[in-house]
Amino acid sequence: MTDKTTTEQPDPLENSLLHRLLVNTDRLQTLPVYIVVGVLLLNILLVAAVWWFTTYDGVAVALITVGYGLANTADWMGLHALRTTGRSFGPDKPTILALSALRALLLVALGLLPSPTWIALSLLALITLLVFYATWIEPFRLGVTHQQYVTSKWNADAPPLRLLQIGDIHMEGITPREVELNRLVETLKPDVIVFTGDFVNLSNTYNPDTEAAIREVISQWQAPLGVYCVSGTPLVEPMARVRAFVDGLDNLKLLPNQWITIQTPGGPLNILGLVVTHDMERDRAQLKKMMAIAPRSGLNLLLMHPPDIAPEANEQGIDLYLCGHTHGGQIRLPLIGALFSSSHLGNRFIMGRYELGTTTLYTSRGVGLEGLGAPRARFLCPPEIILWEIGGSA
Repeated sequence: MTDKTTTEQPDPLENSLLHRLLVNTDRLQTLPVYIVVGVLLLNILLVAAVWWFTTYDGVAVALITVGYGLANTADWMGLHALRTTGRSFGPDKPTILALSALRALLLVALGLLPSPTWIALSLLALITLLVFYATWIEPFRLGVTHQQYVTSKWNADAPPLRLLQIGDIHMEGITPREVELNRLVETLKPDVIVFTGDFVNLSNTYNPDTEAAIREVISQWQAPLGVYCVSGTPLVEPMARVRAFVDGLDNLKLLPNQWITIQTPGGPLNILGLVVTHDMERDRAQLKKMMAIAPRSGLNLLLMHPPDIAPEANEQGIDLYLCGHTHGGQIRLPLIGALFSSSHLGNRFIMGRYELGTTTLYTSRGVGLEGLGAPRARFLCPPEIILWEIGGSA
């Protein structure tokens, strides 16, 4: 059962603060190296001046200045090496400018207190270690999250259905992360695979090499009961691009506002794929329209890129709602949590499992990373795929 209403319209996220920030910071990558170096030197002079006028200690000023310069150099070399080694492909200049400014602010604050030199030097070293971890380590710690879903709509005597949820691969090229993803897919041997959108990174939407890389990766996804996917944020991947990514790949099926029913040993699994527009009224109306033609029996599974219509899915009788889009915030701080969310509902359904009554919702942290000027980094928010075991209750 299909609704072919997938006409492209402007994505409201194009005017969001987050998108404008990503676009404008990405432009910093075009700055000549000498300007970036000049900004870093000005920051060093500012820090040195503050420490001199508060401590009058030449040794302390020298140590802080050298430490600051070495920390910035180490960070910049690390960020640049990500690109040259093919580990990730984000811009290095916006990130090093932001890190340099952060260090300068912290050192100025410590100098005004004033603080012991060893504390300032330790802070410089700590930031460098955290930057290395957040860019070189955590984005590649792809793990498998195991979830169980038990329902009276499923045959209790049937073996659990193994359903693998993948989201937000945001590819720029093939990196160790995508290699590990496909190794896990092959190892887990799921019965069904579902993908909740954002095949491509916003920086590479129309890059032919990235399109070829995407097709190489997703063409390897195999499951005996099928691989089903939906499109992601229209701003990232217009439907025409999504169709180009999947065209001719017989191993998977795109569900653009479409129901499909899979017959399993446990009973019918009805999968609804919805095309997100990020216009909340349109998306709610589309869900209501598709639920009017829903299959009359079986387990209803909704695939949609964001978690934004979870309350409405609960009202409409969706059993299981699988999504992504938020990346779990991607950068999370202890006690505080995610610093931002691209969901219309903020951090309400930022990541993980939520029981809403009728509906079980799971928002994946995703596999990939934000694009344009965003640092290709994760902190306290490692990438994941989710292996569901769907079983019946007596």
